[in-house]
Amino acid sequence: MDSTIAAVATAYGEGGIGIIRISGEKSLEILKEIFIPASDFDEIISRRMTYGKIIDSDTDQAIDEVLAVYMKGPKTYTAEDVVEINCHGSMVSLRKTLALVLRKGARLAEPGEFTKRAFLNGRLDLSQAEAVIDVIKAKTDKSFDVALSQLEGTLSAKVSEIRKKLLDLLVDITVNIDYPDEDIEYITYEKLEKNISLIGEMIEKLLSTATTGRMIREGIRVAIVGKPNVGKSSLMNGLLKETRAIVTEIPGTTRDTIEEAISIRNIPVYLVDTAGIRETDDIVEKLGIEKSKEAFNNADFVIFILDGSVPLSDEDREIAEYLADRKSLVLINKSDLTQAFSPSDVKALMPDAEIIETSLIMGEGINEIEEFIEGMVYGGEITQNESLMVNNVRHIELLNKGRDSLKDALIMTQMKEALDFIEIDVKNAYEFLGEIIGETVSDDIIDEVFARFCLGK
Repeated sequence: MDSTIAAVATAYGEGGIGIIRISGEKSLEILKEIFIPASDFDEIISRRMTYGKIIDSDTDQAIDEVLAVYMKGPKTYTAEDVVEINCHGSMVSLRKTLALVLRKGARLAEPGEFTKRAFLNGRLDLSQAEAVIDVIKAKTDKSFDVALSQLEGTLSAKVSEIRKKLLDLLVDITVNIDYPDEDIEYITYEKLEKNISLIGEMIEKLLSTATTGRMIREGIRVAIVGKPNVGKSSLMNGLLKETRAIVTEIPGTTRDTIEEAISIRNIPVYLVDTAGIRETDDIVEKLGIEKSKEAFNNADFVIFILDGSVPLSDEDREIAEYLADRKSLVLINKSDLTQAFSPSDVKALMPDAEIIETSLIMGEGINEIEEFIEGMVYGGEITQNESLMVNNVRHIELLNKGRDSLKDALIMTQMKEALDFIEIDVKNAYEFLGEIIGETVSDDIIDEVFARFCLGK
């Protein structure tokens, strides 16, 4: 924390602008050594962008024309003195400028070290710091909104509110344990049970958003399966709104899995178009079919397509049997043709599956499929407008631990066990929630969190 750090803060590659970020007490000193303003300013003024050149004082060689800004701490990203040098977006310019900065006394920042300093200096709590990487990696408007909401502190505020109630409860318990004979309000088991239950419900409400939050953050994998020539590639093209997969009347056209990442109703979806599953002597097609089976084993849910214009085959029944315990959507495709079977026939094979009749070649049914995916993610429990969602695996695990500790405390309260035992579980819940925002977290966890960041952030 005593050293001054530097790194390239923009993505590597050619661009209009490339930024070198410096943070630490020597930031301004280093800038003055390498930057010559074009105007006659006596000093560099905080938060004023200044035009000039980066000069290597050892050789008097100009490296680049830049815009530089010095920002005096603590009102900066890291809460330290910060300098940002806006170079031309050339890898040569960035490399030479960064090398010069490092030669003048800075060291190369570790991945995520700027955000880590923001956390250690108290500008962000740990959940806000983790939200920074989610903002950067957001794939849809919704995942960006959720991440930005967490960066602004909505999750932190809710967790802090729950911890405040736990702390008040701990104070009541501790006072009754340590000063039983004093003139204080006696905490009854009835009151204790009520308070523990209310706090547990608050945690449960947060956890109810976890499945949706995780899907919005990480996306869902959807495998498209079925016999050859039932319309799998047509579905892929319909959802993508472009021709990505080859569509022909020749069975076995798709020999390998085709993967595409798209946004459906603001949900990141990874579509996997698989080879048609059938008996074949073609070695290449056999390999594709094995990859198909692997794909729908790894998928969050499966879209199973049937050709409604021909009777159900043994292969259809075999796939239906294989998917019996999986979350599935069945499409009876080619509804524009005379139908050889009804949805009730499919329902007899897959009682729990949702069924939609489609004509994918005509674009019919795509909207219903998107609605099904949206409904599956949101589950009808929360609206798309809600931005307070738990989407981080670490947070979900800690909330589960906190909830379980409160469940144990509630059981002991109902059994009227000694307050000392109840206090332990309530305190554990308090500590678990503290790990979410970084109040009670270990150094190892902090290092692990920031190791996931990219350089320069």
